[in-house]
Amino acid sequence: MSLVVEGLSKRYSKGVQALNSVSFCVNEGECIGIVGESGSGKSTLGRILLGLETYKEGRITYHGKPIAPRKRSDLRQFRKRVQMVFQDSTSTLNPKLPIWKSILEPLDNFKEITPSFIKVEGLSRKEIAQELLEIVGLEKDMVDRYPGELSGGQKQRVSIARAISIEPSLLVCDEPTASLDVTVQVQILRLLKQLQQHTNMTILFISHDIRAVSFLCEKVMVLKDGFMVDQFELSQLYDDKRHHYTKALIQAARID
Repeated sequence: MSLVVEGLSKRYSKGVQALNSVSFCVNEGECIGIVGESGSGKSTLGRILLGLETYKEGRITYHGKPIAPRKRSDLRQFRKRVQMVFQDSTSTLNPKLPIWKSILEPLDNFKEITPSFIKVEGLSRKEIAQELLEIVGLEKDMVDRYPGELSGGQKQRVSIARAISIEPSLLVCDEPTASLDVTVQVQILRLLKQLQQHTNMTILFISHDIRAVSFLCEKVMVLKDGFMVDQFELSQLYDDKRHHYTKALIQAARID
């Protein structure tokens, strides 16, 4: 198992219980969907897995090492292997930097990394950014544009290009399509599926939309009020034994 979460609980001030004894395992190269309504705890889970929030109850290990690492050197290694794509790509891109500089930020932080899916020999930094843009379906000549000149879907593709630039083994996606129109959502989901198949990276896809999860993921976990109420293979989506909340999500989404 590459990622193991055991009995994870998270309590905020005033007694707000965001997560309650959540446990699951993720194998290398799997694409796992975590679905739930607003307030279910799914985004809190994502932030804890990235080491952006702390926890006191439970245990999380990634390739046998704890999340979040306490030693600075261990934390650096963790950041190198785990990347995140957020819902709001606008807030994650510096409006004062051209796109190519934003894309290369992870590679600038980890100069020892050379992504295996790009032949970087002889390429300038800007040309490497152009290659990454092409991988996510954008034109090379967009490298000199600024975030304010891009559409929401284009900015999200740039965020994905930046996240995969250091070839992470785990990519956490927190509602990456929620703010996009339906057509662009499908394009982003297809892109993530292609990248996952090409690089064999593990994807943890967090969403309120069970349709998006069922399109992309092989396994599904359902969160409600901080509890993991259901876990199953996608092929078992319509089984009678599904939790009543899962059935309600399916009915609301009208999956055909």
